[in-house]
Amino acid sequence: MFNFKLVTLSGVQFYDDVYEVLLPTLEGEIGVLAKHMPLVSVAKNGVIAVRRNAKDPDSAREYFATNGGVIEVEGGELRVLVDEADHADDINEAEAQAAYERAQAMKSEATDQVSLDHAQSLVDRHAVRLQVSSLKRRHSGRR
Repeated sequence: MFNFKLVTLSGVQFYDDVYEVLLPTLEGEIGVLAKHMPLVSVAKNGVIAVRRNAKDPDSAREYFATNGGVIEVEGGELRVLVDEADHADDINEAEAQAAYERAQAMKSEATDQVSLDHAQSLVDRHAVRLQVSSLKRRHSGRR
């Protein structure tokens, strides 16, 4: 077991002892377990999956949608600093789908690079939120 702390601009989203955390990095997905070597890395947009106990099945994982940030592993603690993180339980799938569609429309209507970059950022954010919502639904048995 090791300590995992997920911090956003609005405060601590998660702080507890866990068995395993899967994280999206620029180099690919990494898994962090107890006694992981010291590490500093960049997190990319994606899903953070948390397994609290070694014997927990995949269906018991907790999921967060994040928009990149910084990962630090040191001294038995994993700290992830991100602008925002949405817990799977806090994501309304219908609202996330509507936001994704609005972002796609913004992207198709963009007339300059700044607008296109902003719209793409929103598309990416809401795509990850939909992915987390789908994982939650799949693992909870709801269709």
